[in-house]
Amino acid sequence: MEPLAGGVSSDIWRVELPGKKLCVKRALPRLRVAQVWEAPIERNRYERQWMQAALQAMNGSAPRVLAWDDAAGLFAMEFLEHPVWKNLLREGRADVTFAAKVGASLAAIHRATAGKAEVAAAFPTDAIFYAIRLEPYLVATAARHPDLADTLQRLAQRTAASKRCLVHGDVSPKNILVAGHGPVFLDAECAWYGDPAFDLAFCLNHMFLKCVWVPNARERFLECYDALSTTYLRGVAWEPPAEVAARAATLLPGLLLGRVDGKSPVEYLDPAGQELVRRAARHLLVRGERTLLGLRNAWQESST
Repeated sequence: MEPLAGGVSSDIWRVELPGKKLCVKRALPRLRVAQVWEAPIERNRYERQWMQAALQAMNGSAPRVLAWDDAAGLFAMEFLEHPVWKNLLREGRADVTFAAKVGASLAAIHRATAGKAEVAAAFPTDAIFYAIRLEPYLVATAARHPDLADTLQRLAQRTAASKRCLVHGDVSPKNILVAGHGPVFLDAECAWYGDPAFDLAFCLNHMFLKCVWVPNARERFLECYDALSTTYLRGVAWEPPAEVAARAATLLPGLLLGRVDGKSPVEYLDPAGQELVRRAARHLLVRGERTLLGLRNAWQESST
């Protein structure tokens, strides 16, 4: 058994057995971040349920769950050895085709679970989602920006009230493996039956952040943003695509500001990069773009 580094919310081990490797994950009651950030360990159960639901929706989109103990807050899954998307992006390797596959896969999972009462009943996780997503990313950020507090609070309230499909909650490049067939999604601890716009905005937000982290690949990251959003919206069938796009476009600047002034700031931005993101995110929140293309163009203008 070998502990794996990098997780802030769980203990994770690689376990080698004769002829195969497993990954065992156990949720922590307090996350390893600078600020006090606590979350119930039963989220582990919903993470493994998300993986099982995702695999039913789209083959290969998550690791296979092999065993679980919900009372102990842990489960075992297959250990997959594929590159992590974040590591490739850090090297400036922005593959537009892969970004499009991320959008298509995410839409397929959302589409397969949309409007399903039995799926909603299996994920009664409103309180968990608030504790590990809405509060640390939007509500805590509102306290740092009193002039934008009403806007950020409204975004949190609107997101919490939107109940449409099964949401991953942490669609970040660090949680996506680059497999030959397409993306494999990991770390669904925030799984929730709610607003698909959160997943879309959360992932697209990282394309903006990577523009600041690796500026020489800026244009390729924005091409990934376009490809991911286009293929995602093409797969939307449970509501008018323009509606989920509008919610994502207005939510994304709040998440962007949350990555510098919330409880989970990205670790790779220096003070100058943080200030650039802060200034641009504040501008975008006030501007209130309602299309993803309009938001992308406004980001280009405000972040240079």
